[in-house]
Amino acid sequence: MSREPQSAAPLFTQIEISTASAGEATSRGRELACEQTHLLQQMLAAQDRQNELLEELVSQMSAAQRQRNNELQQWKQANPALAERCRQAAEALAAVQAEFLGQLTEEVQDNADDLLDGEFVFNEFVDRYGPRLAHLNGVLQMLSQLSGVSEPIRD
Repeated sequence: MSREPQSAAPLFTQIEISTASAGEATSRGRELACEQTHLLQQMLAAQDRQNELLEELVSQMSAAQRQRNNELQQWKQANPALAERCRQAAEALAAVQAEFLGQLTEEVQDNADDLLDGEFVFNEFVDRYGPRLAHLNGVLQMLSQLSGVSEPIRD
């Protein structure tokens, strides 16, 4: 088997470099650098503006929270007996909530497969427990806030 010389593409090509093309490349490089710098400056300005808006938003929210806390403190001072009754009711409802959550978790454990497979069973579960749990949590949270307890009481 003799190998015959095959024609192949040249491994090296010639690149013509002239002064004009180098100047154009340098000029284009400077233009790109200026564009990038300008874009980065715009991004920095936008981020600064976003930070200003976030600071203003936090300031507004904290002012509203302070106002609400002041009003709540004034209410508690004006109604100390009612605030104490709210605390007692919150403690009692916390026990009710714990019992309710126990029933709910037992129901989930007993019917886990049916809840996954059957949409009817799942909807029935949500209809039975969802609204009562949501309302109970809302009442408990309100009583806890009015009583001076920072978080709802849980057992």
